[in-house]
Amino acid sequence: MTESRVPTGKTLVIIPTYNESENIGKLLDDIFSLYPERLHVLVIDDNSPDGTAGLVKQKQTGNKRLFLHQRAGKMGLGTAYIEGFRYALEHLYDRIIEMDADYSHDPKVIGEMLEKSRTTDLVIGSRYIGNTVNVVNWPLSRLILSKMASIYTRLITGMPVFDPTSGYKCFKADVLRTLDFDKVRSQGYSFQIEMNFRVWKKGFTINEIPIIFIDRAVGKSKMTKKNIVEAIWVVWWLKILSLFRRL
Repeated sequence: MTESRVPTGKTLVIIPTYNESENIGKLLDDIFSLYPERLHVLVIDDNSPDGTAGLVKQKQTGNKRLFLHQRAGKMGLGTAYIEGFRYALEHLYDRIIEMDADYSHDPKVIGEMLEKSRTTDLVIGSRYIGNTVNVVNWPLSRLILSKMASIYTRLITGMPVFDPTSGYKCFKADVLRTLDFDKVRSQGYSFQIEMNFRVWKKGFTINEIPIIFIDRAVGKSKMTKKNIVEAIWVVWWLKILSLFRRL
């Protein structure tokens, strides 16, 4: 990606971490080698016992584009992103990217997201545009669960998003400024559904670009039964709130 393709203004990539010491170093190296000076990274670590934060601190040496927030314990994906959003708005970033730490999201796609964000308020890296399925190394049971969750969400909410649980996204800062973060209740993967829904109900434009999602090669998945149960009821909660205009 060349400098000229990146929209003007600063971009912040937010990466929540918990026990990602086997992945975070390579990911940071690749992001900083691919992108220009005005792209910064904020890692939000939930007190990982495997030393993830220590590795990030090593990468900070001589790098003024890398920031680290350490939290006292495992506080959840949603609260990590909300903390990152608040930081981004406070420090006047123009675009904010959500990204997983496990290298399932190819950093090369950031450039395409930024280019698409010239004309779109929220860009989502989608595994399931139309009838396609771009997922590598997932067990069939996990793939079916994810795909069915997408169909279920579209059916209940009416939201025109093929991959509402995707964690690879680019927001314009002006979009996030309109949202009341104190009203966001979801954690886990349902956080992605809730944020998309709130953006959609505000009337902002949402577009999906195809990505190839490659399941982590090292480390452990953070998916839990609690995440699944939450995602099931959150879509109904959001629909009811929207009916009564309480979003």
